[in-house]
Amino acid sequence: MAREMIRQGGRSARIQEEVHKAVNALLKTRDRSEITVPMVAELAGVTPSTLYRRWGDLSQLLADVAVAHMRPIGEPEDTGNMQHDIETFIVQYAEEMSSKVGRQMLADIIGSGGGSATVKCCGFTYLHLETLNHRALARGEAGFSVDDAVDVVVAPVIYHILFEDREPTPDYCRERVERLFQR
Repeated sequence: MAREMIRQGGRSARIQEEVHKAVNALLKTRDRSEITVPMVAELAGVTPSTLYRRWGDLSQLLADVAVAHMRPIGEPEDTGNMQHDIETFIVQYAEEMSSKVGRQMLADIIGSGGGSATVKCCGFTYLHLETLNHRALARGEAGFSVDDAVDVVVAPVIYHILFEDREPTPDYCRERVERLFQR
């Protein structure tokens, strides 16, 4: 399991930043299967034991880098209508995660065997949905169950992205949101 950094600043943060930069640089020039802990360590200017101590193994490190990319940089769009807010969110999410980069990030997180990377990734989605629900309630709308939104909207979209059995099109995403409100 990827280890949480206790200190947010100082040497620990600088090492994490350099290691993440190294992984991202290597991913631009090499296939994932070619990347090794010693390669990352050399490029980051740290010892391999530093990486093993902090991340455990390469899959955990890749998951940590993926989670860093998935961390929201802002709140979900506010369209002024609860159902439209959720539609906008899930259409954008499906578009981003269906891309080659998005699929690889999801694969890295799932391939890490769970743990903190998976919890963080799920937490980002829950946070967005909770924000949308709070906005709806503040506008006087009925609100929705975040757990139901995950079960009815998010989970099927992620399933189709991961297994590539069907494209989660904007129409499919809107249909999932409609089902959420038909319950």
